[in-house]
Parts: sequence; structure tokens; C-alpha cells
Amino acid sequence: MQAKPTHRPSGFHVLDLAIRAIELLRPIVAHIRRCDRDLGEQLRRALSSVALNIAEGDRSQGGHRIARFSTAAGSNNESRAALRVAVAWGYVHAHEIEAGDDLLNRIAAMLYRLGATR
Repeated sequence: MQAKPTHRPSGFHVLDLAIRAIELLRPIVAHIRRCDRDLGEQLRRALSSVALNIAEGDRSQGGHRIARFSTAAGSNNESRAALRVAVAWGYVHAHEIEAGDDLLNRIAAMLYRLGATR
């Protein structure tokens, strides 16, 4: 069962995808949190950081814009790593995170094209 979108599209595609990733991964994050509160909270914060920094970067200019997108890219990488850690610990199965990981991979590529540095 997939979560239904609960937001209005922003017009900034990468932000919409970040919000969609949160919606898609919300039940997975809740399950991880029940198994490992710290990891679940860290994943929740990282996913939120992706969306919030993308939104801030969209309204920033110059170096501030690149810095926000770079922070979003770092949080995106952190989210992907947290999902892999959850699989490694056996909290979830790899197939359960596949769609979310694919979406986060798309977001990473978009942030790179927007100028995010590694």
C-alpha cells in the first residue's frame, strides 16, 4: 500500500519529489523507529532536512543557493545510508526500501544538476 500524496505541488519538481519521498517512506520510518528509536529519528530528521533545504535553496541566490542544495544533498545521502543500515540490522527488507531509495537517487541527481557539491 502506497501513501497518497497529501500536498499541493510546489512547481519546483525536486521539492515535490522530496515531499513524495517523505510520504512514501513514512511507514518505513515508523517501523524502523519501533525497532531502533535513534535510527528512526535520525532518518526522519534527514528526510525533513532534504525537503526544507531544497525549499530554502529555491528562494536563495548565489552561494547561499548552492550551500542549501549541498546541505540537502548531504541529508539525502544520510537518508539513503540510514535505509541501508536499517536493512543491514534486519529492521526492514531491501525490497521494502527500493522505491524510496530510487526516489532519493533521482533527488540526488537533480540536486547535482542544480549545483550541489559533494
